[in-house]
Amino acid sequence: MLRDYIWRIREAINLKLFISKDFVLVSLRILSLLISLIAIGSIIYFHGFPKSAEAVKFYLLIIHASLGFYVFKFLIRWFYDFQPVSFLRDNLAEAIIMLLIFLEGLSQLVFHYDIVNHLFRYAGLGEFVMLPILFVQLYFFLIVGMEAGRGSQYLTSLKIRPQAMLAFSFLFLIFGGALLLMMPEMTVSSHNISFIDALFTSASASCVTGLTVVDTATFFTLKGKVLIMILIQLGGLNIISFATFFATFYKTSTSIKYKSLLKDFLSTEKISDSRNLLREIFIFSLVIEITAAVLLYFSWNPGDTLSGQNRAFYALFHSVSAFNNAGFSLFTDGLFQDVIRNAYAFHIIIMVLIFLGGIGFMNINHYSRFIKQRVILGQKWVKLNVSARLALITSILLIFSGAIVFFILEKNKSLADHHLNGQIIISFFQSVTTRTAGFNTIDIGQLSVPVLIFFIFLMYVGASPGSTGGGIKTTTFALIVKSAWSTIRGESHVEFYNRSIPYSLIDKAYSIALFSFTVIFISVFLLSITEPDKNIISLVFEEFSAISTVGLSTGITSHLSLGGKIIITTSMFVGRIGTLTLAILLTSKVISTNYKFAEVTVDVG
Repeated sequence: MLRDYIWRIREAINLKLFISKDFVLVSLRILSLLISLIAIGSIIYFHGFPKSAEAVKFYLLIIHASLGFYVFKFLIRWFYDFQPVSFLRDNLAEAIIMLLIFLEGLSQLVFHYDIVNHLFRYAGLGEFVMLPILFVQLYFFLIVGMEAGRGSQYLTSLKIRPQAMLAFSFLFLIFGGALLLMMPEMTVSSHNISFIDALFTSASASCVTGLTVVDTATFFTLKGKVLIMILIQLGGLNIISFATFFATFYKTSTSIKYKSLLKDFLSTEKISDSRNLLREIFIFSLVIEITAAVLLYFSWNPGDTLSGQNRAFYALFHSVSAFNNAGFSLFTDGLFQDVIRNAYAFHIIIMVLIFLGGIGFMNINHYSRFIKQRVILGQKWVKLNVSARLALITSILLIFSGAIVFFILEKNKSLADHHLNGQIIISFFQSVTTRTAGFNTIDIGQLSVPVLIFFIFLMYVGASPGSTGGGIKTTTFALIVKSAWSTIRGESHVEFYNRSIPYSLIDKAYSIALFSFTVIFISVFLLSITEPDKNIISLVFEEFSAISTVGLSTGITSHLSLGGKIIITTSMFVGRIGTLTLAILLTSKVISTNYKFAEVTVDVG
């Protein structure tokens, strides 16, 4: 009886709320956008420009007020929901964050006790006055991430193809990063960065390339370096993936159309895999980067020039840069720097990070499941799928071939100062990094032409699909080679591991190769006009490095003209989104393919 009475009361309240629900929630959504923009603007000002003590207080007031608004908004959404218990269950992560913010605010207002500050003091971090402020900002960005995740569910309502969405997201990241890098606090006081140099640096970081026109180590402040690291992380995992990641915490993101969009971005085989795979990618990336940062911290002894906080940041930066195959380094001469040149343990860790980042997230998922089912559970019938096997075998063959060629051609040249073990490690390191990452443990400008040419080949092939690396991809290269071999032998089908490959994939592989060569040819042709004082092999090497998002250079990057920087920046962007993606964007899709004209033969060869 009491239960029925409560239900009737709730039903009456719901009827009253229904009248104003849409207006209130839409108004809150608009207000939330405005407050978020104001708060983000204040954070940008706080970190990017000189500020007085009064400005800091005003900034903190804005951030705390915005956090209070988000708590208020959450309570209103909960109040207007017709099933409040289910609402809390479906939004559990957000509810926990809001509760923590509420308790912190209540403690300050009522008891005048700052929980965050006292926690840091109790942990012995009281002297780091910026940590509590950064902690509050972390709260804010978690909430903004939740808001972006909720908003990303409406991506399916936009009449934009996934390829266009991907391209626009990178353009937004590149230009936004360029504007942020131009703020006074991002560069040391003796330097002023131009827009084109900021754009080039932002594009290189966002497209995880690693080419630089200014010295990252000496040109940027700690804030500038942190911003570059953030751009690398956002660009490596795809900025849209970050928004959709937060959306996976909401059960309302389970629609078929939304899952289909995630499937397109993640290149998964099944729609049902998309949400779980996205979480696995983020967790795996976070665990690998943090673990590697700890290992890097203890892997070399840089002496008094680098210790404590700086050493920890250097380890984290290089871990993020290596796993995302970015190639950015905080050493002026890269890993060729004196303090790191002979730190072979450091090189091995970087090499493993590059390989894991370049093999592809889907492939890593397949390998882990294969090991679990085949090795641990003993299910002997379980096999790797063709794509994962192709990526692994092709990668290993390319790594070993590159290491052997480099060792033979450079043994008595750039490797002459190292012992045999060091020569082997450096040879494998350069083979691994040349395919996608762009770190260097030797002076690239001093390498012989044959080595540069073979490096160009490695850069062109690049990493594997679904990874942070560039190039035409290992599986694309394998399909082209096997298709050509099948044609020569007169075979009617292209086969791998007793499986036939559909000709639609073969056509796609050839299209990727053709479009890549077209972009490279046009870019090199234009570079030869804008850079008449540079030799052609250096220009070709630079272009292949940019289009394959590698980042190696013979040393001409900082000496490029304005036109040359624009060409290389464009190449980095095209290489990151993919030449086939660009071709799809520039063409219209056919309306129908349900017809076929009479066949005709054409002389070939």
